[in-house]
Parts: sequence; C-alpha cells; structure tokens
Amino acid sequence: MRFLASVLLASLAFIATGCGSGEEEETTPVACLEGPAAYRLALETNPRVAYLENSTLISECLPPNQSAGDLARVGEAMVKVATGLNAEARARGIEGPRQLGFLVGAAERGAEEGEGIHTDLIRRLTAAAKYAPGNQSLPEVSVERYEKGFEAGHSRG
Repeated sequence: MRFLASVLLASLAFIATGCGSGEEEETTPVACLEGPAAYRLALETNPRVAYLENSTLISECLPPNQSAGDLARVGEAMVKVATGLNAEARARGIEGPRQLGFLVGAAERGAEEGEGIHTDLIRRLTAAAKYAPGNQSLPEVSVERYEKGFEAGHSRG
C-alpha cells in the first residue's frame, strides 16, 4: 500500500511540474550562464552587435521552453547589468544609455518566441532600466541613446 501511494505521489508531482506536457526544455548557451561580467563585456566590446564569448547573441540567452533554473541565472545577470548601467547613465551618461537600451531590446527579441515564460524577466529588466530615483528623468540625449540602443538590440541583438 505504501509503495502504491509513493508511486501515485511521484506521478502527481511529475505531472504538476509540467514534465508531462510534451514540451522539452531548450538548452541555454553556456556563455549566457557566465554571469553579469560576460554581458557587460559583450555590451562594451562591440557597439553594433553584442556577442557573449564572440558567438552567442544576447537574444539567444532566452530560448523558448527555457528551464526555470537557467532563466533565473540569466535573468539575475541581466537585471544586475541593467541596474548598473542605469546608475552609470545617470552619473555619466556617455555609453550607458545605449548599452542599456541594447540589452533590453535584445532581451525582448529573445523573449518573443517564449510564449510568455520570459514576461516577468522583461518586466523586471525594463523596470531596472527605467528606474529613476525621485522620478528624475534622463536628459533628452540619454533617452535618444537608449532608444537607438533598444532598436539595435531588438533588430540584431
């Protein structure tokens, strides 16, 4: 009787976690799991296309059916980078807004085929990118750089 109860509970747990849905989790490229420094380096290295480890686009870090663990690691790194770039953009303004826009645009591009699994990450990433202490807005030139970065990230990130 205990054996039957254990099998039943294990089966219910398997179904409840979505493992019986028939959809396979997609592998996140290893470069995407290297932490915030990898994203910062990619954004600083090439102003036109940001590659992680020279071959992985930031958008490739958000594959459809991504595992929850990988999504958490990637999301944590991206939000940390966005928070840092936001602070730098407010302090110095130079390249931070463009890089910040590129990161958000590339993440949105990657999330488009995820059927909603990346929605919370995109919301948190956007909030980190647009956070304004005391509701102070960025100077117009910074907003323009952010928008150009976003367009570049969304089209080729």
